[in-house]
Amino acid sequence: MPSLGRLTQLFVGCVVLGTGVAMLLTADLGSDGFSTLVNGVALSTGAPFWMANLLVSIGFLLLAAARRTYPGLGTVVQVVVVGATVSVLFEVMSTPETWSGQVGLLLLAFPVLAIGIATYLGSHTGAGPAEAAALAWDPPLPFRWSYSSVQLGGAVVGWLLGATIGVATVLVVLLLGPMVDLAARLLRLDVHQRPATPQAEPAAS
Repeated sequence: MPSLGRLTQLFVGCVVLGTGVAMLLTADLGSDGFSTLVNGVALSTGAPFWMANLLVSIGFLLLAAARRTYPGLGTVVQVVVVGATVSVLFEVMSTPETWSGQVGLLLLAFPVLAIGIATYLGSHTGAGPAEAAALAWDPPLPFRWSYSSVQLGGAVVGWLLGATIGVATVLVVLLLGPMVDLAARLLRLDVHQRPATPQAEPAAS
């Protein structure tokens, strides 16, 4: 089991990430690429949003596992805590009445998202679906660009399936990966999920 410190870091990071997601969605200028893909799957299949989210998440995690990036405790905690945080904040937040207010809220969401992602990944307890799929391709592609690629792919496929995109979608694709990388450097965190090292066999006598 992870240490208490790592579990605390995981929980705090997920709450911060959930806060950023709530700010992004409340700005009402579009969503991230992962959510766009989920919306597209739900619209094209008629499946409930929760089921589409589950199917897309499993698909991303299988893609990551094919590259030897496996889920962990943090994968489950990320999904549950982020979802719960967003649900709670939706009850107290409202979309700004002016376009400038929406843009301001959107821009404030990005550093919150970046810090949240870097913090929870830095606990090394497992990554959520989108982050796992991106980390699976680092190397050869650095996370800041593999994450952008995952978000771009989700946005494009989601749009082709009937979901809408907006300013926020474009900014997530362009900025969030590099901002997570910057946040990790400033906080001195390694976002890569290091597999446990097997204990060495005792030497033969």
